[in-house]
Amino acid sequence: MIKVANAPCSWGALEFDLEGQSKGYAEVLTEMKTSGYVGTELGDWGFMPTDPQELQKVISEKGFWIPGAFVPVALAKEEAHSGGVEKALQVAKLLVEAGFEDAFIVLADENGSIPSRTQNAGRIEEEMGLSTEEWSVFAKGANRIAKEVKEKYGLRTVFHHHCAGYVETEEEIDLLMEMTDPDLLGLCLDMGHCMFGGGDPVRVLKNHYKRIWHVHFKDYDPKIGEKSSLKQWDYFESVKQGVFCKLGEGAVDFATIIEMLQNNGYAGWIVVEQDVLPGMGSPLLCAEHNRKYLQNLGL
Repeated sequence: MIKVANAPCSWGALEFDLEGQSKGYAEVLTEMKTSGYVGTELGDWGFMPTDPQELQKVISEKGFWIPGAFVPVALAKEEAHSGGVEKALQVAKLLVEAGFEDAFIVLADENGSIPSRTQNAGRIEEEMGLSTEEWSVFAKGANRIAKEVKEKYGLRTVFHHHCAGYVETEEEIDLLMEMTDPDLLGLCLDMGHCMFGGGDPVRVLKNHYKRIWHVHFKDYDPKIGEKSSLKQWDYFESVKQGVFCKLGEGAVDFATIIEMLQNNGYAGWIVVEQDVLPGMGSPLLCAEHNRKYLQNLGL
């Protein structure tokens, strides 16, 4: 049975160093609960309690589960790999000690830290990508982190493709999957990031189904995407302008995706993410809308 969670990023609690302040975890969890969700991702390190007993308490009080935790690492830099391993192991240790033994480490690039990729999110050109050598370093780092997390804590790792990072386009997703160990690294398919990056999430789902162990539901507004291209907005301005809209108001074919997941026996989590900047919009109203939308699609 597919279970539906949300994530702190839907309330503006992001991994980036941005102006503004999001709500605290207690209020966010309460609003998630009242919106009809049954789980949450961990969020950026320090947003939720980092003591395992306290984390287990605040999550269980809501009747929730934690299906995953986002860990950004600058994988194209070999010198960042050791620190990335430490960060992933720190998160994995917390999850396991708090009782969430089947959660995923959701590994990602250190998105927003590469000027050319951040400035041109949604319109990436070939020369903005990694070299053959850099791809090798990137894949090696992803494999290493996934291997160490699995060996030490038994958790599986999925890679989250993401605009404003080095794995944004469908071609980049394909290449990373080709270069990494299918027994170690899965794919977290994010519908909105896939479409903003010019890809087709239905096609990615078909092509990589066996590697898709975790799923993020995010919608994409093509009108805002077109404005972003015309006005040369960077990634953060595109998010501010609402490029990731409420579910059902954008271009993602969620009905087909849900049917494909169900027909293939997917029994994992769907995590709703509607990325907003700190203090932006009405997260509770959006969360309620998104949950009702998925209920109408049978989830």
